[in-house]
Amino acid sequence: MTKRTLIIQGGGFRTAFSAGVLDAFQTHRYNPFDAYVAVSGGAIALSYYLSEQYKKCVESMCLLAEDKHFMSWNRLISSQGIMDVDYFRTVAEEKVPFDLNAAIKAVDGRKVAFVLTHRESGNPHYYQPNEVTWVDAVIATCTLPFVTKGKHTLHGEDFFDGGWSDPLPVEWVWKGGAEDIVLIRTTPADMKVNQSWPDYLATFIFRGNERLRACFEENHLRYNAAIDFLGKPPKGLRIQQIAPSEPLQTGTYSNNVKLIIADYRNGLEAGLNFLMRQVDV
Repeated sequence: MTKRTLIIQGGGFRTAFSAGVLDAFQTHRYNPFDAYVAVSGGAIALSYYLSEQYKKCVESMCLLAEDKHFMSWNRLISSQGIMDVDYFRTVAEEKVPFDLNAAIKAVDGRKVAFVLTHRESGNPHYYQPNEVTWVDAVIATCTLPFVTKGKHTLHGEDFFDGGWSDPLPVEWVWKGGAEDIVLIRTTPADMKVNQSWPDYLATFIFRGNERLRACFEENHLRYNAAIDFLGKPPKGLRIQQIAPSEPLQTGTYSNNVKLIIADYRNGLEAGLNFLMRQVDV
């Protein structure tokens, strides 16, 4: 990992906020980063940012919110899940085409990592996508337990949403040598969390796999530890957070286009405010 790193938190449809921030960056051609790390939906926002496709991330999110091929309660008890994350490939290739070649060219040797959670060990995996695996890696880091198919295979191994193993990978980035971090949040900066109902449920369902059970049981503790790290970063580490001041209107499973647009505009404003504070824009 190199010195100046951009990290993008996940959050399902809350990624609209991140899309707004990154579109603000695009309007000012602001991309001073040496490395990029994204979690879950943040990987979608990062992809369209690197390919310099203005407004395409929020366009894809609005499409997904209304497309019955992606979300259907009729699949509640199916193996596919309510949300068909494999449909991301159709979106990337046909509906809101992702310019993979432009993204690869923009990376130009810099590091890109999507955080995945290993389906057996529950450990984080910081996967570096290439032109062959990029879309698959995005699908893997967005594969939620319960509401999607629950796992996605890469190189013969199963993974799911990276938010369960390292939701805010600031410490990993710091240990890798980062000295200056810009962290785009989808939750208020200081807000801590309690154990969620999906984590309670998964702790019971995966009780036969001690490591995977612990992944869900301790998820909120890892998140809160990251908040503590952000509040008191090590000497020599600069962290700038771009975060909503209040909880966003969307959520992980929201499908209201008006709320998505509202959060996008919130992010756009936050991104512009951040740029105004930078001396090297």
